[in-house]
Amino acid sequence: MKRTMFFAAAAAVVLLAGCAKSGSAVSTAGTKKPVNFTFFTVDAIDDMVFDDPVAKMITKATGVTLTVDRPLGGDQQAIPLMIASGQYPDLIYAKGNLAMLIEAGAVIALDDLIENRGKYIKELYGDQLVRLRNSTQDPHIYTVGTYDVTSGIWKTDGTMQLQHAVLKELGYPRMKTLDDYEKAIKAYMAKYPAINGQKTIGLSLLIDTWQWYIGLSNPSCALLGHPDDGQWLVDQHTLEARYKFLHPDTKHFYQWLNRMNAEGILDPESFIQKEDIWKAKIAAGRVLGLTYPLWGYADSRTSLVNNNMQERTYAYLPIMLDESYQCVALKDYGFGGGWGIAISAACKDPERAFEFLDWMCSEEAQILINWGIEEVNYTVVDGKRIVPDEEQNRAKTDPDYEKKTGVGRWSYPFPMRGRGYIDSTGNFNTRDSPHRIKDQEYLDTEKETLAAYGAEMWTDLFPSTESLGGSKYGQAWQYTLPPGVNAVITEADNYMKNALATAVLGEPANFESQWRKIVQDLHRIGIEDAGMALTERIRDKIELWSGK
Repeated sequence: MKRTMFFAAAAAVVLLAGCAKSGSAVSTAGTKKPVNFTFFTVDAIDDMVFDDPVAKMITKATGVTLTVDRPLGGDQQAIPLMIASGQYPDLIYAKGNLAMLIEAGAVIALDDLIENRGKYIKELYGDQLVRLRNSTQDPHIYTVGTYDVTSGIWKTDGTMQLQHAVLKELGYPRMKTLDDYEKAIKAYMAKYPAINGQKTIGLSLLIDTWQWYIGLSNPSCALLGHPDDGQWLVDQHTLEARYKFLHPDTKHFYQWLNRMNAEGILDPESFIQKEDIWKAKIAAGRVLGLTYPLWGYADSRTSLVNNNMQERTYAYLPIMLDESYQCVALKDYGFGGGWGIAISAACKDPERAFEFLDWMCSEEAQILINWGIEEVNYTVVDGKRIVPDEEQNRAKTDPDYEKKTGVGRWSYPFPMRGRGYIDSTGNFNTRDSPHRIKDQEYLDTEKETLAAYGAEMWTDLFPSTESLGGSKYGQAWQYTLPPGVNAVITEADNYMKNALATAVLGEPANFESQWRKIVQDLHRIGIEDAGMALTERIRDKIELWSGK
């Protein structure tokens, strides 16, 4: 796809084709007249052409087509460069950089549009609409939020993953602690130093660009039973936020990785490999353990299935540092508001763009983007939407299923009613449901492993959602913070990515001194002040949501 946006290393400008200036065209609101909107999403990792069957049905219903753009190669400067240039697409998904756009006057407030024309938005969000508001000081709504409004937690990727082949070979041993996990990997590697003619890899990491947040940063807290607040640990009683690497216990995961590296268990290329190389290793069946959620390597898993290597796919396990910690993988954080799609001040037809976003919240749209096209991707039998076995098998085995069909491709970062939402037809909003997951999605190997552990679903191995309680503030990683605070966080994050590599790859005897240096350097950067700012934002958010 010819990209409409490119980033020149020597120029602090962004050239975006098709960006019209506000007011340059007469509004087409209330019609289905063909219109194209440019849409920049900071989270896309590949080109997204709006021409699959579901996209065409969206266009048929709304008249809207999208030209989708994204940052290149993990570029974190896309939004700042956009602001510097003064050139904006019609729609923007900026995640945590929303505050920069608001401060620059680059996005419009949606309050009046929602009040007067947001039928489906109000229907979708209901009493959660207040969570879209920015802050108590600026209570406007600037985005149509993403992520589930009604949760349905029937899936988990656990805290660590391990090949089914390993578990079966060892007689399905107890798998609760990092020590259990380590022993299993070492025992299997000792017995099978090579897989399919290639050297066996005990554990492989992906930290190339933004992926380091997922595969290297997140496990350090998950293993300690802390809620997923991104780079932060939030005291659940005082609501005080602290940069996670200042907590004395987060070092344990990296000290373990340091030892695994010294003992030849950790993939020596973990800190330099690109995503395609990492995925190829997984697809070859030679990586026993992972710290990454399934969505990051789903195409590799599909390759394993297609190549008759189901046993080389992964079990999702509630691994903790030790048995004194409780896994919170199934915690329901509720709808966090925060991030979502904004309409830029330069949008050529803001009212029509809003109508499009509002339609994407409708039941018609939600069924289409999540289930696909009736009589093509699903059928209705006795009032129940059914995915035929042939279609389900296609979804399991074709790594490009989403791209070819469009099913699920346009759900994120658009508004989501959520897995747990039951629509007016009595069906779940998405294809996910406990019944379908067990009967149609699980591989035979998964069922075999689950049965060995006395479970029917992966979630059965974890503390229940009900027992973990909810969250007062959502998830801290979704918070929009002032640009100055974000700059400090970015500096700390950039430092930590390199510092962790040094600590993990160094001599075990030097780890403690290296970690002390890390803590000292973080204090020098001033990340504690950023934690205080986030603490204030969390308390502000609770006040905003309560309406007091």
